[in-house]
Amino acid sequence: MPIPNVDSLSGGSLLLAWQLKDKHVLIIGGGDVASGRIESVLVADARITLISPSQGLHPLTKQFIDATDRITYYDRSFSGPDDLEGVDMVLTAIDDVDESRRICALCRERKIPVNVADIPPSCDFYFGSQIRSGPLQIMISTNGQSPKLANIIRKRIEKCLPEQAGEAIEKVGELRSKLRERAPGVGGQLGKRRMRWMVDVCTSWDLEDLALLDDEMMNKLLDDGWEKNAVPKPEDVGLQHGLLDFHSWTSLETVLPTSLGFLTGVALTVGFLLTRRRS
Repeated sequence: MPIPNVDSLSGGSLLLAWQLKDKHVLIIGGGDVASGRIESVLVADARITLISPSQGLHPLTKQFIDATDRITYYDRSFSGPDDLEGVDMVLTAIDDVDESRRICALCRERKIPVNVADIPPSCDFYFGSQIRSGPLQIMISTNGQSPKLANIIRKRIEKCLPEQAGEAIEKVGELRSKLRERAPGVGGQLGKRRMRWMVDVCTSWDLEDLALLDDEMMNKLLDDGWEKNAVPKPEDVGLQHGLLDFHSWTSLETVLPTSLGFLTGVALTVGFLLTRRRS
């Protein structure tokens, strides 16, 4: 594998899936941009402190405040360093540029990661345009240079994704957990075999088939697959592609003409008897 040109390895960002579960995030501002920040942080299961005068609250921001107890709301402006106590991350979304830069400076003095909306030099990280489908998350980042283009590219990618992608990922996650229960441990030959088998399942099965897995099918897949070092086909574990698969459709083609003929005969007989009774 050729070594890349080191001079070309610059100008980007380190894209991470930041785990914020139960972390304390301070959001300053309550407008349109802030409402988007709130949604992103809630998805990550963080605790939010929101500081913003009530007259500046976006309708969606108000809905978030009313809908969850994970947001502590203060109807005021940012007061200073005391608001940063015990905070793990700060997001500002206010129109006052000077105040935004002051908040950024306070955060950096305290080593608190900060994002200042619309001021890239004051951002330790950026919010890209995101696609979410269950556990599937895709971020398109332009490094703060063109959020609009990131949004356009996101829409194009979104159109290419299978509808079942998110559900398939959830089912594969469940299967992986069941496999770890059967074959516990970290690393070593067992870990390599576990990873290889999961890769084989994911590459052998279609996303649509993976999305249809249930507990019984997963157990059979593990019994007949993992235990025997094989990858069964979807139909081998009882997976059916809906009620009207090829075989049932073939049988319906045979049955329908007979059934329709019988029903037609019944209808004609009933009509004849009713006519006689009236006469």
